[in-house]
Amino acid sequence: MTGPRLAAWLAVPARWYIGGLFVSACLHKIAEPGSFALDVATYDILPLGMVNLTAITLPWVELTAGVMLLIGARVRSAAVLVTGMMAIFLGALLVALARGLDMSCGCFASQGAAEDPISWLTVLRDFLWLGLSGFVLACDRGLAGVDAWLERRRGNA
Repeated sequence: MTGPRLAAWLAVPARWYIGGLFVSACLHKIAEPGSFALDVATYDILPLGMVNLTAITLPWVELTAGVMLLIGARVRSAAVLVTGMMAIFLGALLVALARGLDMSCGCFASQGAAEDPISWLTVLRDFLWLGLSGFVLACDRGLAGVDAWLERRRGNA
């Protein structure tokens, strides 16, 4: 298998991992939008008028992009969304650390700073996830999933 073809196949499990990650990350945010709004507000980046709107809509964008990656539908669009969100999350995390905020990242549950404090390890984790989502964006060629099925179906018609 050549380099680009191997990368395309390696991008499939990477896509599934990132998709599953985003689906699991959004579930508590959808179930408890008030807690997530508090997490968003704690970053102190958005104007207060944008906090509730962000807390209500962002988890649904995460869910949509995550499911799209898992099932292989509109992979490029979903990968753009996920890579963009990871870059924004990483930027917010860096700002919070630079400000010395003692808080939880709010990524997977609203546990509070005592149970899940932000740290440089959180930055490293998010940086690795950003790299992985960028890899999916750059290398996924739709070899598995709905897009591949539709392409094969169009080819047989």
